[in-house]
Amino acid sequence: MPTFRYEGHRLAYTEYEPLTPATRRAGPPAAERPLVLVHGLLLSQRMHTRFAQELAARGNRVITIDLLGHGASDRPRDMWRYSMTLFARQVVGLMDHLGLEQAVVGGTSLGANTALEVAAYAPERLRGAVIEMPVLDNALLACAVAFAPLLVALTFGERLMRGASRATRAIPHRGVPFWADVALDTLRQDPAPSGAVLQGLFFGRVAPHRSERRLIETPALVIGHHRDPVHPFSDAGMLVDELPNGRLLEASSLLELRFSPERLTAEIAAFLDECWSQGSRSARGQRAAAARRRPSSARPAAGSAG
Repeated sequence: MPTFRYEGHRLAYTEYEPLTPATRRAGPPAAERPLVLVHGLLLSQRMHTRFAQELAARGNRVITIDLLGHGASDRPRDMWRYSMTLFARQVVGLMDHLGLEQAVVGGTSLGANTALEVAAYAPERLRGAVIEMPVLDNALLACAVAFAPLLVALTFGERLMRGASRATRAIPHRGVPFWADVALDTLRQDPAPSGAVLQGLFFGRVAPHRSERRLIETPALVIGHHRDPVHPFSDAGMLVDELPNGRLLEASSLLELRFSPERLTAEIAAFLDECWSQGSRSARGQRAAAARRRPSSARPAAGSAG
């Protein structure tokens, strides 16, 4: 797995070779259509393996990344190294490492919020954003209820969790269903850095403030679903109302893109075609210029979620 160094730490990523199906609309060659996919909280880039392969088969250069503290990347134990804004800068660092002037950035949950932060931090680097299950205002109480026990277990029950980590590492990858193995990867990790990740996110900014979100002109496909308090559909709907160029795609559940992905993958692939169409290139340049002209008060700054 290739890596690059960002602010002294090693970050892992994977590239999926693009194909160029005859059905894809005209636009830049596949190698010039980069899509960076970002994983969910305490998961790894493996969660996007099949999705990345499918989108590469549809003519996109797909890159997945393990953010700091996740997967095969370095996992320091300092909570101050973990925040949404720092995660966004790591994605831009990956783009710099690969020489990508622009890309579409997509992600799930933590990855969705990271994509929003990239759009606020470096709008001129984005052609579009795919935001699946954002975690915003209406999710905060459910997130506290869901993740506070895990934070306590990882922080104060480190010895017990380390025993669980050793036990799960003894389970071979072969023969374990793919998604079960992805989940086990979370338990296989040293618990101390995972606890530091949660601490950093708990006490930091969850997402750009709503006043910043209204200034994000990046074309965005927002994917939401019902019956999940940690990723409430109301947050997806609210975000689409806030983003000047947002559109909503409703999934039947959080499992649809993983187990019955055909419909959503087709919608996402069509959105990527739009982002990279020749007609949008000029418009994107105008939006980037407008973003650069914004006053400094409109740029991301430390603060609470809103």
